[in-house]
Order: sequence, then structure tokens, then C-alpha cells
Amino acid sequence: MTPSQAKTEIEKLRKELNYHSYRYYVLDDPEISDAVYDRMFRKLQALEEKFPELVTPDSPTQRVGAEPVEEFETIQ
Repeated sequence: MTPSQAKTEIEKLRKELNYHSYRYYVLDDPEISDAVYDRMFRKLQALEEKFPELVTPDSPTQRVGAEPVEEFETIQ
């Protein structure tokens, strides 16, 4: 796989993983199983390990979870 092909695949995986994370964490309405999500995540990890120059701070591999649900109350 060339760096250009890797970049395209990484961008696609990030978009899909972000979409599914939002559905899971925010909407509480997942469309795919955890196993399918985990396979996509591991594929992204492998590509980023092979092409570390393509890792970005906003990648799903660089953060934990998602934004909190707006219904959560703020406590001082």
C-alpha cells in the first residue's frame, strides 16, 4: 500500500469510526456491533503504525470515548 492509498483508507476509517462513536456514545443507538467497530479500529491502528506520519491528534486512536451527552447536568 502506498502512502497515498493509506491516507485515503485512514481518512475513510476515521470518518466511519467517528460516525459510529457518535451513534454509540451520544445517541445510544449503535448501528454496528462492538466486534465490527473493534476490527475497524484495529485496522486504523495498524495503518497508523505503518504510516506514523499520517497520525493526527483528532484520530480515534488518539482519544478516549466521545463528547459527553448534553443531557448530563453540570455540577460545580
